[in-house]
Amino acid sequence: MGKIFIIAEAGVNHNGDMRTAKRMIDVAAAAGADAVKFQTFKTENLVCRNAGKAAYQMEATGTDESQFDMLRKLELTPDMHTELISYCRGKNIMFLSTPFDLDSLHYLVNCGLAIIKIPSGEITNYPLLREAARSGIRIILSSGMSTLDEVREAVCVLKKNGGTDITVLHCNTEYPTPFSDVNLRAMQTIRDEIGVRAGYSDHTQGIEAAVAAAALGAEVIEKHFTLDKKMKGPDHKASLEPDELTEMIRSVRHIEQALGSGRKEPSASEKKNMSVARKSIVAQCNIRAGEVFTEENLAAKRPGGGLSPMLWEQVVGRKANRDFAADEMIEL
Repeated sequence: MGKIFIIAEAGVNHNGDMRTAKRMIDVAAAAGADAVKFQTFKTENLVCRNAGKAAYQMEATGTDESQFDMLRKLELTPDMHTELISYCRGKNIMFLSTPFDLDSLHYLVNCGLAIIKIPSGEITNYPLLREAARSGIRIILSSGMSTLDEVREAVCVLKKNGGTDITVLHCNTEYPTPFSDVNLRAMQTIRDEIGVRAGYSDHTQGIEAAVAAAALGAEVIEKHFTLDKKMKGPDHKASLEPDELTEMIRSVRHIEQALGSGRKEPSASEKKNMSVARKSIVAQCNIRAGEVFTEENLAAKRPGGGLSPMLWEQVVGRKANRDFAADEMIEL
């Protein structure tokens, strides 16, 4: 497996403010993320004017405004996209964004993005899936709220329309997700049953689930972050603050290294300890030449480097070819 691709999800946590958005890019780049991801949508194409908010959105932003009005404040204009893409380029971090409607998808494709990230809510949006696949761009698909059959059907739509580079992220779309609902093993089920690369989009509080996903073989990890969890907005509470994002990425990279090759063999760093920690067959007491080696006059003691105690049965019963002092390594 190659390097885990880590997406720092800015989402709408910029609150519509370009200064905040750029500071978030700075944070993601400094933390070591591979990409920073925003959201691209036209509110009138995304949501009906009378659509209600999710419970977590009402808790975070109140009930005085509709979902439509809440989202309208969080839109990024084309000029803002252009500026953010350029800013990312200067910070040497990939700009990504999630399209929530066809116009936004076509816009992002025309911006030359290397990856299209399809959110969980669009996994049953056939026209969006079809057009994303036809773009020929790498696709990352989140699968929150989905059954395995729905994931399989979405992947089938992508493949039938030319999608060849597909990664599916296991996800739970409760913000924040209770640990009892994370179900990380579903990521492996998606990989094994559908035959695609798999990863994890995390909405829990903290970093443990994302780090565990790395240990379970995630090829992509996505995590929301914010400049301050106390900021007003729907997603801040379930996001990491800058220090936490840095710690998550550091931990994922450590786990990535720790997974290793899978071959069981002494590592370069531990070989120097073998002679210290292992044992050799030695004389338990003084042994004279011609005396028979027995269970009583032999012992297994440190250091290693002599005859391995695994040769014990081959040594017992033979005769000493010379005198051996107590604790001296036996030679045949």
